[in-house]
Amino acid sequence: MPEASPSEPDLNPLDTDLQVLRREVQLLRTQQAAATYGNARFQTVFENSPLGQKIIGADLVIREVNPAMVDMLGLRHANELLGHKILEFTHPDHQEKWRALQQQLWQHSTPHFTLETYLLRPDGSAFWCQVTSILFFEQDQEMGYTILEDVTARKKDETMLRQLNEAQEIVLHLATHDLRAPLATIQLLTDLLQRDLANMAPEQAQYVAPEMPHFLQLIWEASIEADRLLEEVLYLGGLTADQLAKQPVDLSQWLATQLETHYRTAQHHGITLTFTVPETPVPAEIHPAQFRRVVDNLLSNAFKFTPAHGHVTVQVLEYKGRPCVQVQDSGMGIPTELQTNLFEKFSATRREGLRGEPTTGLGLFIAQQIVRLHGGHIWLESYNQQGTCVYVEL
Repeated sequence: MPEASPSEPDLNPLDTDLQVLRREVQLLRTQQAAATYGNARFQTVFENSPLGQKIIGADLVIREVNPAMVDMLGLRHANELLGHKILEFTHPDHQEKWRALQQQLWQHSTPHFTLETYLLRPDGSAFWCQVTSILFFEQDQEMGYTILEDVTARKKDETMLRQLNEAQEIVLHLATHDLRAPLATIQLLTDLLQRDLANMAPEQAQYVAPEMPHFLQLIWEASIEADRLLEEVLYLGGLTADQLAKQPVDLSQWLATQLETHYRTAQHHGITLTFTVPETPVPAEIHPAQFRRVVDNLLSNAFKFTPAHGHVTVQVLEYKGRPCVQVQDSGMGIPTELQTNLFEKFSATRREGLRGEPTTGLGLFIAQQIVRLHGGHIWLESYNQQGTCVYVEL
């Protein structure tokens, strides 16, 4: 006969209940330990935070506050805040908005809110503060948790920036409407005087100071340069991303059409201009008019600092999937000590060209701004008396 399998021992129901109870007790202890650890961790963050923090009840009375908030309000002890409402420290002009947001929060019509308000210290001083409030539950009781950050410095910077923008608008308005017209008049009158001198009879010319033609030429050149500087400033003032509607182009083909006028300039200065492109198209997205300004500025600089019989090379290539343009010259180069601030506006390192060409100090700065608006990067490599190479990566 087959041997009977051993039977399982009978389980005592009391033992089973005891095991279940032990597991529940262990789970409860684990949860309590986690809660204790969580509370301790929160309390550490709460007490040591550099931001002001407080906890309030449904009556909006402060129940707990951290040292940062005590310091922020210029107080000495937390007891000076406990039992009070934060609205007691709020400027009257800001109380209604804060009170309305608190009401929405506690009525659960909004999960949280953030506002900027103006708080008053007991000593009479005041500061701007950003407030963020949320609700949470603690032991089945709904509480409010609020973070306060002193944003006085930021508000001051915003005010200064707004004033600078207003000043810039005034300058641009003056440049557009009030300065260009007088400059045009000066140019016109200077041109008329130069013509009169050229057509003057010899018996009349003897009464004209010999340096007069030279002075008139200086006036003409100064007015032209002032007008060019105004044009650069106006262009820069209107340069925004909103105006940068880009379109896809083959960068090699597009650039070839832009260089036609520059070949004549190079020939006039006795400079060889070379354009090299890869065998395959280089797709790019550019704003044609704005990016043309970049090319014009870079080539203008290259011609300006390259002597006769020198070379300027424009190259299109694709580097790591990005379209790139290089403008390299065999000119006088840039000393290392002058390269740090080259892309800053009105840089103190700006120099006249080899043929006495003036500079506004805005050319490379404008090029950099346009390239950045294209999401690109511009930089250069140069060595004194060894030429310069400017790289534009889109």
